[in-house]
Amino acid sequence: MKTYVKILTAYIVLMLLVLGGLLIAFGSISTSADNIANYSDEQLSIYKEVWSSLNASVEMQRQQMLRCIIISWTFILCLGLIFFFVVYRVELRPIMEMQAYALEIAKGNLEVPLPMRKGIMFGSFTESFDLMREELKRSKERELAAEHAKRELVAELSHDLKTPVATIQASCEVLDVIYKKKLAAEEDEQQRKLIENTLEKIGFIGNKAETINQLVQNVFKATLEDMDEIELNVTECDSKLIEGYFKNLKDYGDIILNDHIPECLVYIDPLRMEQVVDNIVGNSYKYAGTDIYVSFEETGMLPAADGKQNSFIRITIRDKGPGVPEEELPLVIEKYYRGKRSKDKSGYGLGLYLVKWYMEKQGGGMEYYNDGGFVVELLVKKV
Repeated sequence: MKTYVKILTAYIVLMLLVLGGLLIAFGSISTSADNIANYSDEQLSIYKEVWSSLNASVEMQRQQMLRCIIISWTFILCLGLIFFFVVYRVELRPIMEMQAYALEIAKGNLEVPLPMRKGIMFGSFTESFDLMREELKRSKERELAAEHAKRELVAELSHDLKTPVATIQASCEVLDVIYKKKLAAEEDEQQRKLIENTLEKIGFIGNKAETINQLVQNVFKATLEDMDEIELNVTECDSKLIEGYFKNLKDYGDIILNDHIPECLVYIDPLRMEQVVDNIVGNSYKYAGTDIYVSFEETGMLPAADGKQNSFIRITIRDKGPGVPEEELPLVIEKYYRGKRSKDKSGYGLGLYLVKWYMEKQGGGMEYYNDGGFVVELLVKKV
């Protein structure tokens, strides 16, 4: 572009110099009178008349010649400018657009389309270049989708592994207690050795389960940290599914259902809703260590996440533990927050954070408070 501007400027300067030279040359053209010193008065009178007429004719021709020079110069100047404009429009502008377009592609901006100009030198090239941009865009979208799916899968597997690993750990603890009692009561030396060998294996399994638990939690934390958003597949499901999630949690102590969930259709992602129930009940079991009470009721019309009125199923989950200190209560749903009472407990402070996030994504909500223990209320949107 700079070279083009320099050439255009040089052309205009050259044309101005040509115009100046023509005007100077034109100004030097003049008519000269003969030596009239020897003319008689009668000849001088006739000469003056002829000279005056001739001078007027010459002056008219000079004006016409000047007009022709200016018109010709202007025509040539305009013709040259039109030529430069056509060259810029047809040849240089597509190149400049291609350069700017290539810079955007280099920056990773694949949303800028390249104007198609068929019939010029770069017509087919620009079309091919834009096709390349579209393919790069689709490839990038596929790559991001695959990466997102991979992270989500890792997060799901990591979270889902927590329950069976916790079951293995709990089983090892129970077996350890049983076999230690047997060892204390056993008098036969051979049987004692067998029991000791079994206890050793139980301890080994428990240690490995704890190692797996730590690794799973590390992977889950790293994956969740990098993920922008976990997709939910919210569909119309039978509300009885939710009650079944509570009944399946047999490793978290006694879960007492005060009533049955109203039979209806609700909007949930079954996988995420199961994780919600598991996180809440697991937290109560870990920090309260008491029986857990669950009740269900239908609500009237309440504003949903989209601002519209809707009815919900309210699920109330409460324990009889000490609850959460009041100063920490607003912070328990923050990502990675862990209270003072969690120092000797494993975890990363993601349970209630995920509960709130999942419930809002399903069109419902979550509330929590202290009331003779820690209480969590879930609102599940009805169809």
